[in-house]
Amino acid sequence: MALLDVKDLNVRFETPEGEIHAVNGVSFALEKGEALGIVGESGSGKSQLSFSILGLLAANGKASGSVEFEGREILNLSERELNKIRADRIAMVFQDPMTALNPYMRISDQMAEVLMLHKGLSKRDAVAEAAHMLDLVKIPDAKNRVRLFPHEFSGGMRQRVMIAMALLCKPDVLIADEPTTALDVTVQAQIMDLLGELRRELGMATVLITHDLGVVAGFCERAIVMYGGQVMEQSPVDPLFANPTHPYTRGLLGALPRLDAGNAMTPIRGNPPNMTGAPKGCPFCPRCDFAEEICAQDMPALTQFSEGRARACHRSIETIEEAAA
Repeated sequence: MALLDVKDLNVRFETPEGEIHAVNGVSFALEKGEALGIVGESGSGKSQLSFSILGLLAANGKASGSVEFEGREILNLSERELNKIRADRIAMVFQDPMTALNPYMRISDQMAEVLMLHKGLSKRDAVAEAAHMLDLVKIPDAKNRVRLFPHEFSGGMRQRVMIAMALLCKPDVLIADEPTTALDVTVQAQIMDLLGELRRELGMATVLITHDLGVVAGFCERAIVMYGGQVMEQSPVDPLFANPTHPYTRGLLGALPRLDAGNAMTPIRGNPPNMTGAPKGCPFCPRCDFAEEICAQDMPALTQFSEGRARACHRSIETIEEAAA
């Protein structure tokens, strides 16, 4: 039995302009201790997928399908029941620490609140544990800095605080939503190294949500490529990079700078799709160099073509390779 089992997950938002189909029939399983990357452009549905798992959708959002954690259905549980799981069993590192942290509260109070609620610790013991966790994420002078306010930390240090807060209860699953956004390259590397070290030390399964395939390559064992709220391709990381089989995955990799190609990049033409209204056909069709008439009419099923690998494309792997040659 998988630790986290997502089946046919759909997320919809009611807006004055119409219903937005943010996530469409996404399925995946996460095993204990595994690192899974969910990758795609902004607006591909990655964050809404994670928010729906934890019941954090906006008021106009609705999720359907199934999300099982250790065999128990948790999708659309009551707020009271979800609060027993959030932070304690499944934790999340949010994209922007300055909006996720309360600017009016000391870090010690924000972190202690989690431990007092979920572990029943006294305020004194909770603050001591918070300082220990800040030390674990390599914040210098953690014993004293735990009593600072969020604005007194740099961007990279605030992200470390968010990671420390997410790990306070030693969760079974950590969802990291773009944990290195807006950080410089050196700090990005430090944060990802830290997450990898903590994951190994705590035996924690991790879902890394990102638009950066390079980060996925260095951190994850398996990856899901999303576009237009749907899964385009899923695969173990090594064969995905060595032999991408979906036109969108090929486009993402082609847009990365490569030292062996003189840092040349080939951007994906066009713009991300409008998610309003029921999807028709493959969402990548208008931007795809290999599209055929059927692509605009029917969304291809996600079909397994080798061990651990699946793709959703009407064109065969061979014809794409021949056309690209």
